[in-house]
Amino acid sequence: MRKLIYYIATSIDGFIGHPETGDGSFFEQFASGDFHAFLLGEYGDTIPAFGRAHLGIADAPLTRFDTVVQGRRSNQVAYDMGITSPYAHLRQYVASRSLTESPDPAIELIQGDLVEKVRELKAEDGELDIYLCGGGEIAGQLVEEIDELVIKTYPVLVGSGIPMASAGFALRRYELTSVRSFDNGAIVSTYRKIR
Repeated sequence: MRKLIYYIATSIDGFIGHPETGDGSFFEQFASGDFHAFLLGEYGDTIPAFGRAHLGIADAPLTRFDTVVQGRRSNQVAYDMGITSPYAHLRQYVASRSLTESPDPAIELIQGDLVEKVRELKAEDGELDIYLCGGGEIAGQLVEEIDELVIKTYPVLVGSGIPMASAGFALRRYELTSVRSFDNGAIVSTYRKIR
């Protein structure tokens, strides 16, 4: 069975985006040196298509993910830049209650039962996993389906914003499977869900 992996950037205090815009671009200042090389090597599939083209890896084979699921507000960042298919190298699903039609033929809208759709995707045959791109609301809706967390923690406090997962209170147990720190102060922690 394929895994749903929530790969997310967060501040030390657990916020993934600006409280009003949802934008998390303030984390981009840390993408340099050995940290950048690690992200590119280990998680290059998660770089949007325009970024992959800029980095010269547009045609690089997929190694970790072949599918991305995200909420409409997370995808809005790309729409605002005039990009209707931000992850053209992956199968793209956008969960939305407000969109009536997809902004691009390459994107399938999930307007019905999000959990059921993700369970269908997880049950597919395949070697590669599903990238849960965010944001906090969709992560909250899918919290019981998240098999693994890959959390890039950046050395900043922001005070408020969009939380990593907006879910009702419940203790959900994960075990730490790896942690790596970098010269820029970032830490990448990987957790596996305890069943």
